[in-house]
Amino acid sequence: MPHSFPVRVYYEDTDAAGIVYYANYLRFIERARTEWVRALGVDQGRLRTEEGIVFAVRRVEADYLRPARLDEELVVETELVAATGARIVLDQTVIRGGERLFQAQVTLVCLTEHGTAARLPAEVRRRIAPNLH
Repeated sequence: MPHSFPVRVYYEDTDAAGIVYYANYLRFIERARTEWVRALGVDQGRLRTEEGIVFAVRRVEADYLRPARLDEELVVETELVAATGARIVLDQTVIRGGERLFQAQVTLVCLTEHGTAARLPAEVRRRIAPNLH
């Protein structure tokens, strides 16, 4: 079941034409991923300070389907596609009233503070992908 995160379009999110600037969809889905992880009980700050591990975006494949405009209420849905020892793949969709505006598949990797690949701690993997164990 996808995680839902509401977003309202503010003036700062729009371009000169009054539509959401394309790069801001990446900001919307980033916020939604953060809230998805939080809802699963993963504290990213603690993960960084206690385990020395962070999540980083490795790849984004995005499709811009329809424009969003100032003051519209949107929902970002986040759903796990796959997880391995050090990689998480998510589908993320921005929706307005049931209409898909933007969709992306995002690959996250787990890194040490020095930027080298790391395995997800077992407890974190269990929370993120409980059905894959």
